[in-house]
This record gives sequence, C-alpha cells and structure tokens, in this order.
Amino acid sequence: MRLKIGTRGSRLALWQAHHVAEKLRAGGVDSEIVTISTRGDKRQDVTIAEIGTRGVFTEEIEEQLQQKTIDLAVHSAKDLQSSLPNAFEIVAFTEREHTADVLVSHQEFSWQSNQAVTIGTSSVRRRALLKHYFPRTKVVEMRGNLQTRMAKMDSGQCDALMLAYAGVHRMQYNTSIVHQFPLDQMIPAVGQGSVAVEILTSLDSDKKNIIRKLINHEITEQQLQAERAYLKALRGGCSVPVFALATIQADSLQLQGGVVSLDGKTLLRDIFTGSRQQPEEIGNMLAEKIISQGGLQVLEAIRG
Repeated sequence: MRLKIGTRGSRLALWQAHHVAEKLRAGGVDSEIVTISTRGDKRQDVTIAEIGTRGVFTEEIEEQLQQKTIDLAVHSAKDLQSSLPNAFEIVAFTEREHTADVLVSHQEFSWQSNQAVTIGTSSVRRRALLKHYFPRTKVVEMRGNLQTRMAKMDSGQCDALMLAYAGVHRMQYNTSIVHQFPLDQMIPAVGQGSVAVEILTSLDSDKKNIIRKLINHEITEQQLQAERAYLKALRGGCSVPVFALATIQADSLQLQGGVVSLDGKTLLRDIFTGSRQQPEEIGNMLAEKIISQGGLQVLEAIRG
C-alpha cells in the first residue's frame, strides 16, 4: 500500500506531513508527500479574516482529495473549520503537543504585564486577549510562515511574536521563547497542538482503517471532539475569537472555553465537566453556558 499525503508547503506544514509519513512508515505503509498552495498561503497582503471565514488553509487541499489525486490531507487541527463538507471526515488526530501560547523574541527582556511592547500576531483570538489582559501592549498584524515572521521581527516591525508553543518547538526555536502564557489566562485555539488527518468519507476502508490505526491518538481525539463541538455550536472559526481547551483525567473530561470581543473589553468564559465518553455533549453544554452569558451577542457584533 502506498498513500499520497496532501499538505501546505510551509516548513511547519511539511514537518507535520513528514511526522504523519513516519508513523505510516513505522507500520509498514509507504507514502508520498504532495504540496498544495491554499488561499491563505497566496494572500499574505491582508488579514486572515479578510480572506474568508471558512477553508482559508484547507479548501484547495480538499479539492485534491475530491479529485483523488491524494489519499489523505494533513492540517494543523486549529486550521480546520468546525463543520466539514459532507464528503469529508477527520479520521485521526496525532498526539497533542503542549498547547500554550508563547512569546518569541531575539531581544533580552523579561515579560511584564504592564510593559509597553509591540507584539506581532495573525490571530484574532490572541489580539483580543492581549487587549483584554494587557491593554498597554501594541498589537500588529504579522502574517507569513514562522521564518518570515521571525525575519519581520528582526527587521524591527515588532518586539516579539505571539505563537503556539507547538510550532515554535517543532521548528526548533525554543531558545527564542521569552515567556509562556498560563493556560488559565490565554486559553488556546480549538485544536492547537495537534495534527489532523482528513480523508474522503468514501476512501477505501482498508486505507481508512490503517491510517486510523497508525496515527490516531485516542485521548487527543476525545479532547478535540469536545472542543470542536463547542466551536461548531458557536459557529466559530479562525477569524472569530472563540477558544476552548479540554483536559482528561481518568474517565473525566473538563472543557474550559469562552469568547472575547475584538476590543478585548468583553470576555466570557466558563467550564463544563463530564464523562470522557461523551465529548461532543460536553462541548455543546459549554456552548450553552457561554450563550446564556451573552455569547451570541458578542459573536453577532464581531460578524457584523
């Protein structure tokens, strides 16, 4: 059996594709990596929100799945929209990396909450949370792959970059981390830290079963099922500052999450705990709690 893996062409995306390929190889399955350019890759001159709200980094890859030029697609789980088109499904999630957000800089400074520093990010969620917790911070739009952003920072466009620890670690920039935000403050994006494998629902069952067997991590899958159910219930996406993080202990799954207004002034957050065997129900229950606090009004104002 030989499988074709579709991926974006950035160094981080290729790291993820090779990570999946190595897991397949360990199980005796050969693979080939096919790079595909997406709207999000081509449009670096505008914010992600201006490009669109759905499929910014996935639509072109899904087209290749549909045409059967690839067998599986590899994405950062946080880039996947909350609802997939009917013809597609997520067959596996890789074991999750540490989920925290970090500050990366080549300057020698110790992060203090009252510092008047300039931070670069392309994330609507990070921008809004920074405005809420650290109003003295100046936030600037910073698009591009990690290496491009680092070059922009070095040219003086910002003092530091706010990024996911997972990507920084995978690209071996750990020594540039100057601060790690606590998870009870900066709740990450849904799916942050995991790699998702997407396939056509009609993919040959033997291929589907071997992909799932060799790649899927059950605990991570349950965590992300809860988070993605929450995101779907609130109709969130990468251009909307909705966030959630699930943790599992024994048979219990705890999901904390919320939503924040673009100006950072309104922050709604809550927690719901239940059985790890019912992750989607937990996601829906947390969404109901956030809605009862006025979450839909915050989201409607953002979308407006």
